Amino acid sequence: MKAKLGMSPIAWWNDDLVELSDDVSLEECLRQSRSAGFTGMEKGRRFPDDPDVMLPILKAADVTLCGGWFSGTLVEEDLAANKDRIAPMIELFKAVDAPCIVYGEVGRSIQGKREIPLAQKAKLSDDEMKAYARKVTEFGEWCAAQGMPLAYHHHMAAVVETEAELDAFMKHSGAGIPLLLDAGHLAFAGGNVLRAIDNHHARITHVHVKDVRMDVINKLDRTKQSFLDAVALGAFTVPGDGSLDFGAIVQKFADYGYEGWFVVEAEQDPKANPPLKMAQVGHKELMRVMTAAGYTVETQGFPKG
Repeated sequence: MKAKLGMSPIAWWNDDLVELSDDVSLEECLRQSRSAGFTGMEKGRRFPDDPDVMLPILKAADVTLCGGWFSGTLVEEDLAANKDRIAPMIELFKAVDAPCIVYGEVGRSIQGKREIPLAQKAKLSDDEMKAYARKVTEFGEWCAAQGMPLAYHHHMAAVVETEAELDAFMKHSGAGIPLLLDAGHLAFAGGNVLRAIDNHHARITHVHVKDVRMDVINKLDRTKQSFLDAVALGAFTVPGDGSLDFGAIVQKFADYGYEGWFVVEAEQDPKANPPLKMAQVGHKELMRVMTAAGYTVETQGFPKG
């Protein structure tokens, strides 16, 4: 079985908390992650939107674009508005041969609102979840028909946060919307990562290997503290530096024959947790558990020729 290891630039520059960002160029970010062993990088805010500009940068760094976040609003806006916004991204991702676009729901979400505590996140009724899941499926099918598949990202402080919400979303949605399984977000929400893989492995096409510091999470007052407060306090980190057993998690993916990207997405203070050092820690741990699970980790970055 083959696997690819990627990173998210959120370890270098945080889109929601500017104070958790380092003054590092895109080129330096890519150089650091590649030197740690990662062959892919998800799109961040310092990436160009022109493929003719992006491709030479990726080639020089010897990395590929392994995904990127789209802020979807289907829970409260119509398909047409979301199609209009994602269309340029689809063309960009096709031009640079990215594997997928990550769909993150921001409608009715409090993930970017530091003033709103975790306990006040929106919850969908059963009927709302059914309608939402059908709508996202239709959107996923449309995107795939344009030549770029989506991967749905369950997320803290969003309408699909808990394991029960994920189960309901998966029950009422269809194969047209594959799943991004994020170990850290599910653990933060109190879910069982291994059980979620058991339940939904057939539709998992992208994986975020985000680790968590459960001591930080367990001390949160969710009636007063927000998702961004948790990030600032250090709730997230890289594999090998947190609380999750990635040996068991990666083995579970291997048991189901998952092949593809494992992406380290670990937003934290880059001053206290230097991204290059954390990238090295994460890569070392992933190589250890991937080898034990029988994966061959691909080492080629930007395609040759």
